[in-house]
Amino acid sequence: MKQKTIYISDLDGTLLGTDSRISQRSASIIDELSVRGALVTVATARTPATVVPLLAGISTNAPAIVMTGCARWERADACFSHVHFVPSAEVIGALDICRCCGVHPFVYVMADDDATLDVYHGAPVLNKAEENFWSERCNLPLKRFHLGTPAPPRALHRSMLFYGMGPEEPVRRAAEAFRQHSECSVCCYPDIFNPHVYNLEIFPPGVSKATAVQSLKESCGADRLVVFGDSLNDLPMFEVADMAVAVGNALPEVKEAAHLVIEPNYTDAVARFIEKDFES
Repeated sequence: MKQKTIYISDLDGTLLGTDSRISQRSASIIDELSVRGALVTVATARTPATVVPLLAGISTNAPAIVMTGCARWERADACFSHVHFVPSAEVIGALDICRCCGVHPFVYVMADDDATLDVYHGAPVLNKAEENFWSERCNLPLKRFHLGTPAPPRALHRSMLFYGMGPEEPVRRAAEAFRQHSECSVCCYPDIFNPHVYNLEIFPPGVSKATAVQSLKESCGADRLVVFGDSLNDLPMFEVADMAVAVGNALPEVKEAAHLVIEPNYTDAVARFIEKDFES
């Protein structure tokens, strides 16, 4: 009997092309395969605010893993599920560590509708990377920014993610401080579009793409897990996958950790690989 496989792809630099969109060809392949019963979805650091429009018009049979595993996004119900929150005792400490290191993170707080994110940034001004990040997302319906506004008291119980960005030195310093003094999960990596900017992601304890893809595999009753990625934050899910596939434009460390390296992201390589594997 053929194994039931779930295919889970990173978005930026992997399933998305150089224009940060899913090409028409890839969308058509994935949509057709999903109609035929294939389990295809994504695992991304993005929030539903950008995942929803990217996947518009594409059928999928499994929820999306969003915010690097903080939650799933149930496309049919348009809401979060399997949500992990930063423990209230860690929230204030997280902000203190960032402040001491000169990093001012965006604090993602889930609204009471279980679908919208309120994003707080307490610094009086944004750095250039933060300004670019905000300007590309400020008008999205599932995300509300509150600039120059510290996280409110309800953030103690509803915070899902702290996301900072800036020069390498302070971001790395903050990441190291978290690893020494906090139980939260931490990712620190260069931006794929601008290697001079480093990203810092602070998640609830135990959250990673690895735990998220394993959980989704079990929920879907799949026998086999195939994942696709290009960046350092994809390495955890590479470690637990039955097959880890790196795109040709992936970082050297990611290629080295992969079972297989395929063509670059701008060639529809992920969708074409899924099609061939599903039909084999």
